[in-house]
Amino acid sequence: MLKRIDLSRDFQKHREEYLKAIEAVCEETAFSGGKYADQFDREFAEYVGVPYAAGVNNGTSALHCAMAALGVGPGDEVIVPANTYIATAWGVSYTGATPVFVDCTADTWEIDPDKIEEKITDKTKGIIGVHLYGQPFEFSKVKEIADRHGLFVVEDCAQAHGAGYEGRMAGSLGDIGCFSFYPGKNLYAFGEGGSVTCKTQEHFDTVTTMKNQGCHVRYYHDMIGYNYRLEGIQGAVLSVSLKYLPEWTARRREIGKQYLREIYNPLIIHQAHPDNTDPVFHLFVIQVENPEHFLAYMQEKGMECNRHYPVPCHLQKAYASLGYHEGDCPNAEKLAKHCITLPLFPEMTADEVQLVIDACNDYTGE
Repeated sequence: MLKRIDLSRDFQKHREEYLKAIEAVCEETAFSGGKYADQFDREFAEYVGVPYAAGVNNGTSALHCAMAALGVGPGDEVIVPANTYIATAWGVSYTGATPVFVDCTADTWEIDPDKIEEKITDKTKGIIGVHLYGQPFEFSKVKEIADRHGLFVVEDCAQAHGAGYEGRMAGSLGDIGCFSFYPGKNLYAFGEGGSVTCKTQEHFDTVTTMKNQGCHVRYYHDMIGYNYRLEGIQGAVLSVSLKYLPEWTARRREIGKQYLREIYNPLIIHQAHPDNTDPVFHLFVIQVENPEHFLAYMQEKGMECNRHYPVPCHLQKAYASLGYHEGDCPNAEKLAKHCITLPLFPEMTADEVQLVIDACNDYTGE
């Protein structure tokens, strides 16, 4: 069975390097934050092209820290795409603020800039755009709207390590970038991890204090803090993986572009990728009329596929109190009902890629 993603192949290929990095942390007992986490922060900031990166324990915490650093709190509203993983909205809710959901476009499936302004009120503090599936959202238009209304723009880059927008890297565009290193991401930890990338010392200081129990100096707590530190072992593992990220990204792009060229079945709808973007194909999501039938078909053919994501954020039970109804974000709702994620990971062989292509083209829907 071809898995949708197979992390064991990377581990086996770089096993000795990973284990050596983990052993170094264990020898120095630098387990919580510390030398290896700090080293990765410096390396990741340089990779993204920003002055600062603050490692945290996961991508959800990164979003929470970003909202806090930008002064979001009770009574505030932050605009969030309806078509995203729920953690994007959690970051807003954790501060006591309210996420305001906006539909995606019909072609890129990213936040629709034309739907944003109608949702802006005197309570709106900012906009979170998500580079979903590794495809950058239309940052320039979102930024123009934000500037006109005095709002911040945060990038949710959880699926977009290395993605490009008009020659700049995801995580370096907005006020703050938020990354996840959850296993399966383009750059991933051996457990949980995340990072907040930013351009100002003020934002960096707030995040680093907040993630460390509110401390600059141990036992002296300057703010309400959290235990959001990046573990030393994860920092060491990520430093190893970061060296290979350009190679993995190139392979993801190669496979993704091959899928776009060679999967021509009219029953399959592809995501659009505008010319001013350079996606990294974290997920290769398609739309089909009957996703459950397609899942069963691919399973029979020996391939695992997934659903990302079968319920849009505004219709999740957790946000029922906000009063959204079916029909409020029609493009996000349509995608949720018809989405399928195909196998795509850097270690796929040419034969495996062809297997997916052939199966997709042979699909009849019957």
